[in-house]
Amino acid sequence: MIPLVDLFSDTVTRPTAAMRRAMSEAEVGDEQLREDPTVNRLQELVAELLGKEAALFLPSGTMCNQVAFAVHCRPGDEILLHELAHPLLYEAGGPAAMVGALLRPLSGPRGMFTAEQVRAAARPPVHYMPRTRVVSVEQTANIVGGACWPLARIQAVCQAAREVGLLCHMDGARLLNAVVSSDTPARAFAAPFDSVWIDMTKGLGAPVGAVLAGSRDFIENAWVYKQRFGGAMRQAGIVAAAGVYALEHHVDRLAEDHERARRFARGLAGLRGLAQDAGQVDTNIVIFDVAGTGLTGDRFAERALASHGVRFSVLGPTTVRAVFHLDVPTDGVERALAAARAALAG
Repeated sequence: MIPLVDLFSDTVTRPTAAMRRAMSEAEVGDEQLREDPTVNRLQELVAELLGKEAALFLPSGTMCNQVAFAVHCRPGDEILLHELAHPLLYEAGGPAAMVGALLRPLSGPRGMFTAEQVRAAARPPVHYMPRTRVVSVEQTANIVGGACWPLARIQAVCQAAREVGLLCHMDGARLLNAVVSSDTPARAFAAPFDSVWIDMTKGLGAPVGAVLAGSRDFIENAWVYKQRFGGAMRQAGIVAAAGVYALEHHVDRLAEDHERARRFARGLAGLRGLAQDAGQVDTNIVIFDVAGTGLTGDRFAERALASHGVRFSVLGPTTVRAVFHLDVPTDGVERALAAARAALAG
Protein backbone atom coordinates (compact mmCIF):
# COMPACT_ATOMS: atom_id res chain seq x y z
CA MET A 1 0.00 0.00 0.00
CA ILE A 2 1.33 3.43 -0.97
CA PRO A 3 1.13 5.71 2.09
CA LEU A 4 -1.06 8.80 1.88
CA VAL A 5 0.91 10.39 4.73
CA ASP A 6 4.43 9.04 4.91
CA LEU A 7 6.08 9.67 8.28
CA PHE A 8 8.59 6.85 7.87
CA SER A 9 11.51 9.29 7.53
CA ASP A 10 12.41 12.63 6.01
CA THR A 11 14.42 10.62 3.47
CA VAL A 12 11.18 9.86 1.60
CA THR A 13 10.89 13.45 0.39
CA ARG A 14 10.70 13.95 -3.36
CA PRO A 15 12.00 16.90 -5.35
CA THR A 16 9.45 19.64 -5.86
CA ALA A 17 8.45 20.78 -9.33
CA ALA A 18 10.67 23.85 -9.00
CA MET A 19 13.59 21.70 -7.86
CA ARG A 20 13.08 19.40 -10.85
CA ARG A 21 13.22 22.39 -13.18
CA ALA A 22 16.47 23.51 -11.58
CA MET A 23 17.87 20.02 -12.10
CA SER A 24 16.80 19.85 -15.73
CA GLU A 25 18.37 23.22 -16.47
CA ALA A 26 21.63 22.63 -14.57
CA GLU A 27 24.92 23.43 -16.25
CA VAL A 28 27.15 20.35 -16.04
CA GLY A 29 30.69 19.12 -16.63
CA ASP A 30 33.01 16.37 -15.41
CA GLU A 31 33.08 16.71 -11.62
CA GLN A 32 36.15 14.48 -11.27
CA LEU A 33 38.05 17.05 -13.32
CA ARG A 34 36.43 19.69 -11.06
CA GLU A 35 34.78 21.16 -14.14
CA ASP A 36 31.12 20.77 -13.20
CA PRO A 37 30.04 24.34 -12.39
CA THR A 38 26.92 23.30 -10.48
CA VAL A 39 28.81 20.83 -8.28
CA ASN A 40 31.43 23.51 -7.67
CA ARG A 41 28.75 26.00 -6.72
CA LEU A 42 27.14 23.59 -4.24
CA GLN A 43 30.51 22.88 -2.66
CA GLU A 44 31.26 26.58 -2.35
CA LEU A 45 27.83 27.26 -0.81
CA VAL A 46 28.30 24.58 1.82
CA ALA A 47 31.87 25.60 2.64
CA GLU A 48 30.67 29.18 3.14
CA LEU A 49 27.64 28.09 5.15
CA LEU A 50 29.79 26.01 7.51
CA GLY A 51 32.74 28.39 7.66
CA LYS A 52 35.19 25.88 6.18
CA GLU A 53 37.84 26.27 3.50
CA ALA A 54 36.53 23.65 1.08
CA ALA A 55 33.87 21.01 0.55
CA LEU A 56 33.22 17.83 -1.45
CA PHE A 57 29.93 16.60 -2.93
CA LEU A 58 29.33 12.91 -2.21
CA PRO A 59 26.47 10.52 -2.97
CA SER A 60 25.33 10.06 0.64
CA GLY A 61 25.81 11.06 4.25
CA THR A 62 27.01 7.58 5.11
CA MET A 63 29.78 8.03 2.54
CA CYS A 64 30.63 11.39 4.13
CA ASN A 65 31.15 9.66 7.46
CA GLN A 66 33.23 6.88 5.94
CA VAL A 67 35.43 9.25 3.93
CA ALA A 68 35.99 11.52 6.93
CA PHE A 69 36.92 8.60 9.17
CA ALA A 70 39.26 7.27 6.49
CA VAL A 71 41.07 10.62 6.31
CA HIS A 72 41.30 10.96 10.08
CA CYS A 73 42.15 7.39 11.09
CA ARG A 74 44.56 4.55 10.45
CA PRO A 75 43.69 0.86 10.90
CA GLY A 76 43.36 0.10 14.59
CA ASP A 77 42.49 3.68 15.57
CA GLU A 78 39.45 4.34 17.72
CA ILE A 79 36.46 6.66 17.23
CA LEU A 80 34.39 7.86 20.20
CA LEU A 81 30.67 8.36 19.54
CA HIS A 82 27.32 7.90 21.22
CA GLU A 83 25.99 4.36 21.59
CA LEU A 84 22.95 5.26 19.44
CA ALA A 85 24.87 7.17 16.74
CA HIS A 86 24.19 6.45 13.08
CA PRO A 87 27.71 5.19 12.17
CA LEU A 88 27.42 2.55 14.89
CA LEU A 89 23.87 1.37 14.20
CA TYR A 90 23.12 1.99 10.54
CA GLU A 91 26.27 2.01 8.40
CA ALA A 92 26.86 -1.74 8.12
CA GLY A 93 30.05 -1.65 10.17
CA GLY A 94 31.67 0.60 7.57
CA PRO A 95 34.39 2.13 9.75
CA ALA A 96 35.60 -1.35 10.73
CA ALA A 97 35.26 -2.88 7.27
CA MET A 98 36.53 0.00 5.15
CA VAL A 99 38.78 1.99 7.44
CA GLY A 100 39.86 -0.59 10.03
CA ALA A 101 38.76 1.75 12.81
CA LEU A 102 37.12 0.75 16.07
CA LEU A 103 33.92 2.40 17.26
CA ARG A 104 33.79 2.99 21.01
CA PRO A 105 30.29 3.88 22.23
CA LEU A 106 29.62 6.40 24.98
CA SER A 107 26.33 6.55 26.86
CA GLY A 108 24.23 9.55 27.77
CA PRO A 109 20.66 10.87 27.68
CA ARG A 110 19.13 12.15 24.45
CA GLY A 111 21.99 10.92 22.27
CA MET A 112 24.60 13.13 23.92
CA PHE A 113 27.70 12.62 26.03
CA THR A 114 29.85 15.02 28.03
CA ALA A 115 33.30 16.54 27.94
CA GLU A 116 34.18 14.55 31.05
CA GLN A 117 33.30 11.31 29.25
CA VAL A 118 35.59 12.24 26.36
CA ARG A 119 38.49 12.94 28.70
CA ALA A 120 37.90 9.66 30.54
CA ALA A 121 37.55 7.57 27.37
CA ALA A 122 40.67 8.82 25.56
CA ARG A 123 43.31 6.13 25.90
CA PRO A 124 46.92 6.82 26.86
CA PRO A 125 49.39 6.69 23.96
CA VAL A 126 50.84 3.25 24.70
CA HIS A 127 51.74 0.70 22.07
CA TYR A 128 49.42 -2.07 23.26
CA MET A 129 46.19 -0.01 23.16
CA PRO A 130 44.19 1.36 20.24
CA ARG A 131 44.97 4.98 19.45
CA THR A 132 41.93 7.10 20.28
CA ARG A 133 41.80 9.42 17.28
CA VAL A 134 38.39 11.03 16.72
CA VAL A 135 35.27 12.10 18.60
CA SER A 136 32.10 12.11 16.48
CA VAL A 137 28.94 14.11 17.29
CA GLU A 138 25.60 13.51 15.55
CA GLN A 139 23.56 16.70 15.12
CA THR A 140 20.64 16.23 15.52
CA ALA A 141 20.58 12.96 17.46
CA ASN A 142 18.21 11.02 15.22
CA ILE A 143 17.29 7.87 17.07
CA VAL A 144 16.30 9.66 20.28
CA GLY A 145 13.95 12.07 18.51
CA GLY A 146 15.99 14.66 16.63
CA ALA A 147 17.48 16.13 19.79
CA CYS A 148 19.66 19.22 19.34
CA TRP A 149 23.11 19.31 20.87
CA PRO A 150 23.36 22.76 22.51
CA LEU A 151 26.24 24.86 21.22
CA ALA A 152 27.81 25.07 24.68
CA ARG A 153 27.82 21.26 24.99
CA ILE A 154 29.44 20.92 21.57
CA GLN A 155 32.10 23.46 22.42
CA ALA A 156 32.88 21.74 25.72
CA VAL A 157 33.11 18.28 24.11
CA CYS A 158 35.38 19.54 21.34
CA GLN A 159 37.57 21.46 23.79
CA ALA A 160 37.99 18.27 25.84
CA ALA A 161 38.86 16.38 22.66
CA ARG A 162 41.54 18.92 21.78
CA GLU A 163 43.01 18.69 25.27
CA VAL A 164 43.57 14.95 24.83
CA GLY A 165 44.78 15.22 21.23
CA LEU A 166 41.67 14.11 19.35
CA LEU A 167 40.18 15.25 16.06
CA CYS A 168 36.52 16.28 15.94
CA HIS A 169 33.92 15.17 13.37
CA MET A 170 30.27 16.18 13.06
CA ASP A 171 27.73 13.87 11.47
CA GLY A 172 25.49 16.76 10.44
CA ALA A 173 22.75 14.85 8.67
CA ARG A 174 20.13 17.15 10.23
CA LEU A 175 22.41 20.01 11.25
CA LEU A 176 20.16 22.55 9.53
CA ASN A 177 17.21 21.37 11.62
CA ALA A 178 19.27 22.26 14.67
CA VAL A 179 20.17 25.62 13.13
CA VAL A 180 16.52 26.51 12.54
CA SER A 181 15.30 25.14 15.87
CA SER A 182 17.94 26.85 18.01
CA ASP A 183 18.48 30.00 15.91
CA THR A 184 22.20 29.22 15.97
CA PRO A 185 24.27 29.81 12.79
CA ALA A 186 25.51 26.70 11.05
CA ARG A 187 29.09 27.95 11.14
CA ALA A 188 28.88 28.34 14.93
CA PHE A 189 27.94 24.68 15.31
CA ALA A 190 30.59 23.68 12.75
CA ALA A 191 33.45 25.84 14.03
CA PRO A 192 34.97 23.38 16.56
CA PHE A 193 35.06 20.48 14.07
CA ASP A 194 37.79 19.32 11.71
CA SER A 195 35.15 17.79 9.44
CA VAL A 196 31.41 18.30 9.12
CA TRP A 197 28.78 17.46 6.55
CA ILE A 198 25.15 18.21 5.76
CA ASP A 199 22.65 16.00 3.97
CA MET A 200 20.60 17.24 1.04
CA THR A 201 18.11 14.34 1.08
CA LYS A 202 16.46 14.69 4.48
CA GLY A 203 14.17 17.65 5.18
CA LEU A 204 15.81 19.66 2.40
CA GLY A 205 14.12 17.41 -0.13
CA ALA A 206 16.85 16.71 -2.68
CA PRO A 207 16.91 13.21 -4.20
CA VAL A 208 20.64 12.51 -3.85
CA GLY A 209 23.73 13.67 -2.04
CA ALA A 210 25.51 15.17 0.92
CA VAL A 211 28.42 17.59 1.20
CA LEU A 212 31.48 17.11 3.41
CA ALA A 213 33.50 20.17 4.48
CA GLY A 214 36.78 20.92 6.21
CA SER A 215 40.19 22.40 5.56
CA ARG A 216 41.65 22.39 2.05
CA ASP A 217 44.12 19.67 3.04
CA PHE A 218 41.34 17.56 4.52
CA ILE A 219 39.23 17.85 1.37
CA GLU A 220 42.18 17.02 -0.88
CA ASN A 221 42.64 13.81 1.10
CA ALA A 222 38.88 13.21 0.99
CA TRP A 223 39.03 13.22 -2.82
CA VAL A 224 41.37 10.22 -2.63
CA TYR A 225 38.94 8.21 -0.52
CA LYS A 226 36.00 9.26 -2.65
CA GLN A 227 37.85 7.64 -5.56
CA ARG A 228 38.67 4.50 -3.55
CA PHE A 229 35.13 4.09 -2.27
CA GLY A 230 33.39 4.50 -5.62
CA GLY A 231 34.95 7.03 -7.92
CA ALA A 232 33.59 9.85 -10.01
CA MET A 233 29.97 10.85 -10.60
CA ARG A 234 30.83 12.76 -13.81
CA GLN A 235 28.01 15.15 -14.83
CA ALA A 236 26.71 15.31 -11.29
CA GLY A 237 25.49 18.88 -11.63
CA ILE A 238 22.05 17.48 -12.41
CA VAL A 239 21.73 16.24 -8.83
CA ALA A 240 23.91 18.94 -7.27
CA ALA A 241 21.42 21.49 -8.62
CA ALA A 242 18.81 20.00 -6.30
CA GLY A 243 21.12 20.67 -3.37
CA VAL A 244 21.69 24.26 -4.48
CA TYR A 245 17.95 24.78 -4.81
CA ALA A 246 17.33 23.21 -1.39
CA LEU A 247 19.82 25.47 0.35
CA GLU A 248 18.32 28.53 -1.30
CA HIS A 249 14.64 27.67 -0.75
CA HIS A 250 14.07 24.88 1.78
CA VAL A 251 16.03 25.76 4.91
CA ASP A 252 13.72 28.28 6.58
CA ARG A 253 10.69 26.07 5.94
CA LEU A 254 12.16 23.39 8.25
CA ALA A 255 10.43 25.36 11.02
CA GLU A 256 7.10 24.10 9.61
CA ASP A 257 8.23 20.50 10.12
CA HIS A 258 9.23 21.26 13.70
CA GLU A 259 5.88 22.91 14.46
CA ARG A 260 3.97 19.96 13.00
CA ALA A 261 6.03 17.49 15.02
CA ARG A 262 5.25 19.39 18.21
CA ARG A 263 1.54 19.52 17.39
CA PHE A 264 1.55 15.80 16.73
CA ALA A 265 3.35 15.13 20.02
CA ARG A 266 0.82 17.23 21.91
CA GLY A 267 -1.98 15.26 20.27
CA LEU A 268 -0.40 11.95 21.23
CA ALA A 269 -0.28 13.10 24.84
CA GLY A 270 -4.06 12.81 24.97
CA LEU A 271 -4.14 9.17 23.86
CA ARG A 272 -4.30 6.57 26.60
CA GLY A 273 -1.39 4.15 26.83
CA LEU A 274 1.06 6.10 24.66
CA ALA A 275 4.25 7.37 26.29
CA GLN A 276 5.71 10.52 24.76
CA ASP A 277 7.09 13.74 26.22
CA ALA A 278 5.94 16.61 24.00
CA GLY A 279 8.45 18.87 25.73
CA GLN A 280 11.30 16.78 24.34
CA VAL A 281 10.51 17.46 20.67
CA ASP A 282 13.30 19.73 19.45
CA THR A 283 12.91 19.36 15.71
CA ASN A 284 10.96 17.19 13.23
CA ILE A 285 11.12 13.75 14.86
CA VAL A 286 8.69 12.29 17.40
CA ILE A 287 9.48 9.04 19.20
CA PHE A 288 6.74 7.35 21.23
CA ASP A 289 6.16 4.05 23.00
CA VAL A 290 3.03 1.92 22.64
CA ALA A 291 3.79 -0.64 25.35
CA GLY A 292 1.00 0.71 27.55
CA THR A 293 -1.57 -0.05 24.85
CA GLY A 294 -0.85 -3.76 24.68
CA LEU A 295 0.25 -3.42 21.05
CA THR A 296 3.63 -4.05 19.51
CA GLY A 297 5.16 -1.31 17.42
CA ASP A 298 4.68 -3.38 14.28
CA ARG A 299 1.00 -3.96 15.01
CA PHE A 300 0.40 -0.28 15.72
CA ALA A 301 2.09 0.69 12.45
CA GLU A 302 0.19 -1.94 10.45
CA ARG A 303 -3.14 -0.71 11.78
CA ALA A 304 -2.33 2.94 11.13
CA LEU A 305 -1.34 2.21 7.54
CA ALA A 306 -4.33 -0.03 6.83
CA SER A 307 -6.93 2.30 8.34
CA HIS A 308 -5.73 5.75 7.27
CA GLY A 309 -2.78 5.28 4.92
CA VAL A 310 -0.34 6.73 7.44
CA ARG A 311 3.08 5.09 7.58
CA PHE A 312 5.21 5.19 10.73
CA SER A 313 8.62 3.57 11.27
CA VAL A 314 9.20 1.02 14.02
CA LEU A 315 12.44 1.30 15.99
CA GLY A 316 11.95 -1.44 18.56
CA PRO A 317 9.41 -3.90 19.95
CA THR A 318 7.12 -1.10 21.14
CA THR A 319 8.91 2.05 19.92
CA VAL A 320 7.49 4.03 17.00
CA ARG A 321 8.84 7.07 15.14
CA ALA A 322 7.15 9.80 13.12
CA VAL A 323 9.25 12.18 11.02
CA PHE A 324 7.74 15.35 9.51
CA HIS A 325 9.01 16.79 6.23
CA LEU A 326 8.04 18.86 3.21
CA ASP A 327 5.98 16.08 1.58
CA VAL A 328 3.60 15.76 4.53
CA PRO A 329 0.24 17.25 3.42
CA THR A 330 -1.23 20.27 5.17
CA ASP A 331 -3.63 18.09 7.14
CA GLY A 332 -0.94 15.48 7.85
CA VAL A 333 -0.89 16.01 11.62
CA GLU A 334 -4.65 15.52 11.92
CA ARG A 335 -4.58 12.45 9.70
CA ALA A 336 -1.66 10.98 11.67
CA LEU A 337 -3.51 11.48 14.95
CA ALA A 338 -6.64 9.91 13.48
CA ALA A 339 -4.53 6.94 12.37
CA ALA A 340 -3.05 6.62 15.86
CA ARG A 341 -6.52 6.66 17.42
CA ALA A 342 -7.73 4.04 14.98
CA ALA A 343 -4.72 1.84 15.66
CA LEU A 344 -5.42 1.96 19.39
CA ALA A 345 -9.10 1.23 18.86
CA GLY A 346 -8.30 -1.82 16.75
